[in-house]
Amino acid sequence: MKQVFKTSCPLNCWDNCGFEVTVENGKVTKVEGDKDHPITKGKICGRGRMLEGKTNSTERVTTPLKRVNGVLTEISWNQALDEIAGKMQVIKQEFGGTAILHSHDYANSGLLKNLDKRFFNCFGGVTELVGSICWGSGIESQTWDFGDSYSHSPEDLKNSRHVIVWGRNVARTNMHLFQELQAAKKRGVTITVIDPIFNATAKIAHNYISVKPGMDGLFAIGVMKQIITNHQYDKHFIENYTVGFHDLLDLLNQFSMDDILIKTEVSIQDIDLIANKYCDGPTSTFIGLGMQRYANGGNTIRLIDALIAISGNIGVPGGGANFGNLQVGQQFSMNELTLSNKKQLSRQFTMMEQAEEILNAKNPEIKMIFVTCGNPLGQVPNTNKVREAFESVETLIVVDHFLTDTAELADYVLPTTTVFEEEDIYYSSMYHHYVNYGPKLVEAPGMAKSDLWIWTQLANRLGFQKEFAYNRGEFLEMGLMRLNDFGITLNELITNKRLPLPVQDTPWKERQFKTPSGKFEFTSEYANKRGMIGKPQYLLPKESKFSDPVLASYYPYQLLSIHPLRSNHSQHYPLIEGLQTNKIEISNDIALEKEIRDGERIKIYNNRGTLEGVAKVLPRAHKGTINVDEGQWRRFGGSVNQLTLDENSDNGKGSILYDCLVNIEKLE
Repeated sequence: MKQVFKTSCPLNCWDNCGFEVTVENGKVTKVEGDKDHPITKGKICGRGRMLEGKTNSTERVTTPLKRVNGVLTEISWNQALDEIAGKMQVIKQEFGGTAILHSHDYANSGLLKNLDKRFFNCFGGVTELVGSICWGSGIESQTWDFGDSYSHSPEDLKNSRHVIVWGRNVARTNMHLFQELQAAKKRGVTITVIDPIFNATAKIAHNYISVKPGMDGLFAIGVMKQIITNHQYDKHFIENYTVGFHDLLDLLNQFSMDDILIKTEVSIQDIDLIANKYCDGPTSTFIGLGMQRYANGGNTIRLIDALIAISGNIGVPGGGANFGNLQVGQQFSMNELTLSNKKQLSRQFTMMEQAEEILNAKNPEIKMIFVTCGNPLGQVPNTNKVREAFESVETLIVVDHFLTDTAELADYVLPTTTVFEEEDIYYSSMYHHYVNYGPKLVEAPGMAKSDLWIWTQLANRLGFQKEFAYNRGEFLEMGLMRLNDFGITLNELITNKRLPLPVQDTPWKERQFKTPSGKFEFTSEYANKRGMIGKPQYLLPKESKFSDPVLASYYPYQLLSIHPLRSNHSQHYPLIEGLQTNKIEISNDIALEKEIRDGERIKIYNNRGTLEGVAKVLPRAHKGTINVDEGQWRRFGGSVNQLTLDENSDNGKGSILYDCLVNIEKLE
């Protein structure tokens, strides 16, 4: 019997698409787009379609595994859970709960994936990871500027006169915005792309500007200088709704236009073009994630925010500094789900520096790592150090579908369900404001169990079973409690399949910001109170010819580790043969200098590691740049993160993955 069900994509992505999933004889056979979804309208990407293959893959782990004499061996659930709970009790008694590290990332956006936090809070608290490899610097920066990170609704694009896509290839990462841009272009909206790579989004743009990687903040300074020189800034907004403008002026006066042009490798015509676009608004800016993955990444986003503010594009329809849209996730009752008040002790490591902190942890040392919703050995920077750190602990537990690089290192692997094998609700905090319902469609293979089942079983063994004495529906209702007054209940969501959340279509329209001053803060009071520099700054990248000329003489090329087109981070590599070779994209000037042609074997390297792969020459990319998709598995050549830095960004909340110099060689 064939049936088609409406459900949702769970992947960590801008779009959070609606699905129509075909089930035949208890098996998922096809994943297509939901034509009735008001935002995604039946269009989905290859990553979403691959969830059928992922669900049905014969490579899935379907039985609990334990490392015995160096080999992962099948065991029963009772044995696995009894032993894990026993080890947790002993560690807590002897060393305290913070001797356990909980590593949680964003492999799945289901609301109930947050119940792992409930479990560890009820356990009494553990060592937690803070910050984000993906977007942490930008979120923190907009928190300093606005008090939070909010974006305009997709429908608001109809009010824009111009669109600036800054460091973001929406054709690859946000396909429904790409469609909206195509429609806007037909309406006469101009589109400008600023990016070191001439990507698919740039191909539809009216204007394309290539800024030297890591220098986008300096480019924003150049544009602001031009706007102020030409007296085109929004004086009313600045005088009434901002603080610290004099500090911004002091910063701008520190740079000459000649210095800006030299370091950014742009022309004065490029500066003029962007200044004119911003002052002829409303102009909507879509800010990408790559620019904030540098040692100067936080201040880069702050300078772009400042540019958008002084040009009068904050709080106006058709404008916006669109980076994150955290107002979406803030609609849910997370405290009720996670029970943060139950935490008695905690310790925090940053996501980026976790390897260093694990290796150096004292009072207590880390005795156990518990990994959920992630593959740290594929995603965390400086892979070789991460491996050393994870190998150093007594017990590593991984909850996953596959034997990822991290799971292959584990002492226990607990097999879990995929999106179609469990009920949940899904949303994105990056683009649109619809929440989608996802019913359970098929049974999980073998002995695979849901995360909730695993936490409930462990809670029973550890003495706090009453906090998990709820079924999935009751937990979902708990998470929706705050939305009931808006008519959003679990029953309504099940009936309608998706519902719009009550968010602001045009954030900051009332000019009431969530900062300490209630205004847009060029100089952040929140940062000052944290002992950080709240004034706007410009910092150089950590690895560049300007900041470290000696290092750049050994490693002269900039490495960008970009999101893969066909895999959500590291999830789909074992499923697609065409992904199982590292493709190393190089700018044309490198190819000419090194006499490298398409298809030749090459390696890139620095003092942290080496990566081999096949060359692909890019005819239009910023000179001296190399691009590699992130997420590759060790058995297929290894992650690009073998070369990346594991330090924190300038505001302490993000990675500096793109702040990475390498050299290159042709292989025989």
